[in-house]
Amino acid sequence: MLETAQTAIREAAERLGYDQKTIQSVLEAEAEHIFAIEVNGKRYPAFRVQHNSRRGPYKGGIRFHPHVNIEEVRALATLMSFKTAAVGLPLGGGKGGVAVDPRELSKADVEMLARRYARHLSPYIGSGKDIPAPDVNTNAEIIDWMTDEYEKTIGATDPGAFTGKSMDKGGSEGREAATGRGGVIALVELLKRQNLLDKPLTIAMQGFGNVGYFFAKVLQDYPNLKLIAVSNSKHTWVQSDGIDVTRAVHVPSGTPRPEALHDLQLVTPQPSGLITSLKADILVLAALEDAVTEHNYDSVKAGIIVELANGPVSAAAERFLQQRGVIILPDVVANAGGVIVSYLEWLQNKDKVHWPEAEVNQKLEKILIDASGDMMDRAAERKLSLKQAAFEIALERLMKN
Repeated sequence: MLETAQTAIREAAERLGYDQKTIQSVLEAEAEHIFAIEVNGKRYPAFRVQHNSRRGPYKGGIRFHPHVNIEEVRALATLMSFKTAAVGLPLGGGKGGVAVDPRELSKADVEMLARRYARHLSPYIGSGKDIPAPDVNTNAEIIDWMTDEYEKTIGATDPGAFTGKSMDKGGSEGREAATGRGGVIALVELLKRQNLLDKPLTIAMQGFGNVGYFFAKVLQDYPNLKLIAVSNSKHTWVQSDGIDVTRAVHVPSGTPRPEALHDLQLVTPQPSGLITSLKADILVLAALEDAVTEHNYDSVKAGIIVELANGPVSAAAERFLQQRGVIILPDVVANAGGVIVSYLEWLQNKDKVHWPEAEVNQKLEKILIDASGDMMDRAAERKLSLKQAAFEIALERLMKN
């Protein structure tokens, strides 16, 4: 993923005429925090990479996952710098994580881990420095613990220091659905530009976590866009007359659970890897990085790919697919809904206000429509791919600050 991101940045910089010294300065992180957190006698590697603050405070999530490592965190921090710039936010890019499987810890141990992470980083974060948020295996409750510990450590309140908080702690309406909703907004803008929005189109979606679930739910506002296949890490389900994912949720919490796809009375599940090779007009990649690489790109049949995950199409696969005329809606715009609503939460915290969900969604839509339009205009004017256009715009904005 780091190689894919840096390749896109280098190519954009070279097209724009920047010298190698300038390119290298954009690739390198401004600060890296590498430490360990001890919980009940066991030490867990922990990281926070602060990549670029030219446009504003660092912004990026914190993930708890056993595969977290410094290379991954560097890549995600780099992508966040370009994501915030590509959609015009006055924020920089950062990322953090702990190499841990939280399912193996008690709730008390997860809380201890979260609090010690925030305490260690307290000199380096805050509403004007670095604003973390939830990511893989972290949620509003964990962010609330971190916010509380951070404020105790600094001896002051700073509600904008973290985003993704619970509603009663200053969180924003619409945050949970934001990334999935944003993916639909960006896709709709692309389909409008391609004169395809009113055509009957089929969609296959890899990934059924929070992002995939809300993408599919919001997609139901467009009945001609039919979700015909869904996959999780174990299975693919295909149903040509459409899949209603809203039935696959916890009641009453309303959160998606992948195993509930078994309960949707779909056809017999098939292998998970099948999803990328299905015959569908649009392939939505909402799972992990490197879902499509040089090893499987030739099996992709979709004419449009939506990168709802970070870095799901490798640089090599992207080149092959573009030669075939496949349009790739890049992650730095397609999945920016989450960071946009995090930005809106930060604004609400600063102004001590709380906007209704309709207002948040309206602001999210405007930012993404403008960003999508800028990207597509640049791509058309300079005969670039959408990813090339998005990275050029982001790089120009970064270099102006």
